[in-house]
Amino acid sequence: MSNQPRTQATGIIGRVARLIGIVILAVVATAGLSPLAGYAVQSDTSAGTTIYLPLVSKSSCSADPARINAPRFNGAIPFAQTAIAWFGKVSPTQNYTDIRVGYNANELYVYLAIFDRHLWYDDNPTPQTLTQWDAVTLLLDTSGGAVLSPASWKIVAQLYGDPSPQRRAVYRGSATGWQATSISFNAVPGWRGNALNDNSDTDRGWAMGFTIPFSSLGLSSAPPDGTSWRMAVIVHDRDTRAGPPIGDQFWPPQGSLDSPGCWGALNFGLPAYQSNVTPTGSAIIRRPTERSPLVPDADVGAAIANQCPGDENHIWNEWGNRNYGSAPDFNIQNQSDIADWPCFAKYYVTFPLDSIPPGKVIVSATLTLHQFGNSGGMDVAKPSWIQVLTAAGDWSEDTITWNNAPIAYENVGGSWVNPTTLTGWPGTPRTWDVSYAVARAYARGEPLRLILYSADSDYHSGKYFVSSDTGDWNIAGRPRLDVRWGEAR
Repeated sequence: MSNQPRTQATGIIGRVARLIGIVILAVVATAGLSPLAGYAVQSDTSAGTTIYLPLVSKSSCSADPARINAPRFNGAIPFAQTAIAWFGKVSPTQNYTDIRVGYNANELYVYLAIFDRHLWYDDNPTPQTLTQWDAVTLLLDTSGGAVLSPASWKIVAQLYGDPSPQRRAVYRGSATGWQATSISFNAVPGWRGNALNDNSDTDRGWAMGFTIPFSSLGLSSAPPDGTSWRMAVIVHDRDTRAGPPIGDQFWPPQGSLDSPGCWGALNFGLPAYQSNVTPTGSAIIRRPTERSPLVPDADVGAAIANQCPGDENHIWNEWGNRNYGSAPDFNIQNQSDIADWPCFAKYYVTFPLDSIPPGKVIVSATLTLHQFGNSGGMDVAKPSWIQVLTAAGDWSEDTITWNNAPIAYENVGGSWVNPTTLTGWPGTPRTWDVSYAVARAYARGEPLRLILYSADSDYHSGKYFVSSDTGDWNIAGRPRLDVRWGEAR
């Protein structure tokens, strides 16, 4: 395995992406090659070539798209504290992607970590064919507008063994579409696996880190806190030299290359919540008994019972489709080495809010989880900035998996979680402020659907917690939501 992706950018990488690929993919194919779903075949018998044209279906834009709330840092951007988001699936022919985003006074940093079984770049790239191989497209609109304009940017980078200006392209929006241009930015690739452009064995994945100076986008400094841009990401995939390219994957899922109004939101700064109302009531919400359906939760990915499997068939065909909704414990884990993605895990939990009387004002809300261990001993385990996010949809405890779990709607904060050793149950309490998320869910008449994940860099970053499915002997260890409310004025 070679070329571990860079975990820190000297000039922090910035990239925003947008979904979709209505670009025409022209690929010379060998006889007998069958196109994959999502592509129509147009034969040119005189030239002896086969051209693959993507089948584009138009879907309506979401009125409330997913968003990434980017944290601001002074100086160097710490990789493990960048905002985390994700999209896609893991399978032999599908890719999954983690998105990390952060910024400082000078530049935007966007890092994509992609699970990919076979890694292919173009030996003779051109700007027009970059996206027919393993590549990423980052879409940004600095005005937050709904239509293409000079504030719209399309930044493309193709996988390679080293940073390659030849494998980058930039386009700027206009009333007539995308126009090629040139700006100063950096795109640092990395990969892990057998070898590039070699299917004699499988690979694990690759990464691309973008550093985009705000000055390159026409800004004199970082946007003020609270500014909202449009952003989308497209991951392009190819698994053989002959092709064809495999269907693109997008964040957010309903996107259009040419319609910023269908992109997600990139917000500068984390959401804040404050209430000056005096508390008049409170509730503790957690699963009351082992057999109760309340407060469903589930680990997805590398659950404690499925930690870091190495079997190739399992990781590409089974790992992403297994359900651990009845497990009494769960793991939260991520790291910068994409080779170890079979160790990654997220946690989903839903709290009902119907015990809060109608017409109240949320004063504060705290999530408490009890930690009892780590994925490594105290001599190697490192602290983790574990982030809390809200889910973009509902899910079922009995069927949720890595591949079918809803993506995040937005990240809302985080807390440091140190390694620990169990000295007695229920374990070590860890807390997160979720006041903003509870206030939003309560105002919408919805349950609180949370996800916990990290943007960790270190090995041995997994943290083990008690789930709602623990026995009644350990009710104190179950996930718990404490809410205080007051009267509306």
